[in-house]
Amino acid sequence: MRLLLVEDDAMIGESVRLGLRRGGFTLDWVRDGRAAELALANDVYDLMLLDLGLPKKDGLEVLKNLRRQGNRMPVLILTARDSVGDRITGLDSGADDYLVKPFDLDELSARIRALMRRQAGRAETLMQCGDVTLNPATREATLGGRELALSAREFAVLAALLDRPGAVLSREQLEEKIYGWDEEVESNAVEVYVHGLRKKLGADFIKNIRGVGYMVPRR
Repeated sequence: MRLLLVEDDAMIGESVRLGLRRGGFTLDWVRDGRAAELALANDVYDLMLLDLGLPKKDGLEVLKNLRRQGNRMPVLILTARDSVGDRITGLDSGADDYLVKPFDLDELSARIRALMRRQAGRAETLMQCGDVTLNPATREATLGGRELALSAREFAVLAALLDRPGAVLSREQLEEKIYGWDEEVESNAVEVYVHGLRKKLGADFIKNIRGVGYMVPRR
């Protein structure tokens, strides 16, 4: 899952960036409204964390422009504006959730997971396909009830595929899910992670659609 953080406070931004990356999220960070809109034009993000009091363009304007374009990506506002009126304005402008600073990083992570479940049309907290179960909150994976040892990247690849069972994701799409701007991508990284997952889950669990990408069939 790849997130865009829009936050001009260096201390808060660095804390959120480090905390969410430790929690398994891929995250890019920009510090003003115009940079946010440039980043959003890449169309690679699953969710945006948006401050309101931003330089160059206010966060509410960024949000309104996003919704005018028909973009339904979940947006979670992170702001010090804590009045009821501010919350109503943010939600009525198109935000999906609103969290007032200072906040707990564990609560932020839980709200992100809840928004992504809602976006995917899932009520369950666990991601399941056949005998394979992922718990995004604890980063645990099991096969037939037996715990699986997955690397952080393997977990991210599998979560991306289980989020859309039956859909084919290209190598480039999977790279966009698991790597941020400041991370170097090795040319065969996705192939290596898929190979590792197949050794642990079975050769047929992840299908290779030649010339297109990878998929987990619906079970």
